[in-house]
Amino acid sequence: MATPIQSRHHAIPPEPRWPVWLALLAVCGLYLALPEDLTLGPTWLLPILVAIVLAPTIVTHWQGRKQLNRILGLSLITLITAALTWSMGALIFSLPAHRQSATGLLRSASSLWASNILVFAVWYWKLDAGGPHARDARGAHVEGSFLFPQMTLRHDGKPWRPGFVDYLFLAFNTSTAFSPTDVPPITRWAKLLMMSQSIISLGAIVVLAGRAVNML
Repeated sequence: MATPIQSRHHAIPPEPRWPVWLALLAVCGLYLALPEDLTLGPTWLLPILVAIVLAPTIVTHWQGRKQLNRILGLSLITLITAALTWSMGALIFSLPAHRQSATGLLRSASSLWASNILVFAVWYWKLDAGGPHARDARGAHVEGSFLFPQMTLRHDGKPWRPGFVDYLFLAFNTSTAFSPTDVPPITRWAKLLMMSQSIISLGAIVVLAGRAVNML
């Protein structure tokens, strides 16, 4: 016979994964908007590689193969992060050569800035408190690498746990305010990851967009 705590946890449905899959596909769409001289290989290469890795990631999730699913998921995010970091570096180093028009520069900077938010939102979602599988198993979210306001509130018997939108909000604030707002990081890896995101965002907004405006 299940205990009340177990019954309460089992009553909480697993967190849906489709918002994360949509976010990764959106990153691929934004990547296709970049000129080929800013992409790592042909423009179509990253979306093809993402599709190749994403398909078994979805299948292993449905099959309940959690360890393999986690490895595939981390490999997928690492691949996308490497490609976007390379594109950001290529865009910065291309500034002195004036290879792009002001409009094209703004388009590229905007695509990379938006991609930065989505990619780091997936990183936070994937790593916080052991990842989505671990959060699903615990039910209530009482500890993790980020201190959400809901963790300090009473829920009257209704356990709360963060979803992808919560991590997306965190990533958006990090890219716009360059600092945590209502969700401070607690662990060192979370602080380092947020610092990395802020640096990339700063390059996209200040260096790239600012120069493009001056060229108008």
